[in-house]
Amino acid sequence: MIVPVTACQDRNQPAAGPSSTAPAQTAAANNQTDKWLGQWNGPEGTYLLLSKSGDKYIVKIQSLDGAQTYEGVSSGDRIQFERGGKTEFIRAGSGEETGMKWLLDEKNCLIIKEGEGFCRK
Repeated sequence: MIVPVTACQDRNQPAAGPSSTAPAQTAAANNQTDKWLGQWNGPEGTYLLLSKSGDKYIVKIQSLDGAQTYEGVSSGDRIQFERGGKTEFIRAGSGEETGMKWLLDEKNCLIIKEGEGFCRK
């Protein structure tokens, strides 16, 4: 006599699915951009001040026209924020990459766009 055997599945266990490494990648990216917290100086009294509130970055930019504050988020190895209806990114670079003669010799800088960079010693 042949008895058919069927397998039962425990309904309380989650279904197996593809694993995701996105949270680990996000955490690693946050670790990189978290190293940027604090003040970065530009020419003529300008600066970039980065702080954190939960998972969001507080981006304060002091320009020659005054200070403006924005909310940013980690985006890979950059910080993304909205300014004037446009998506901007803060990335690491050198003084030469800023395109600013005052910062040419600096090695540890953050750049928003050419002509807008801030460095630390």
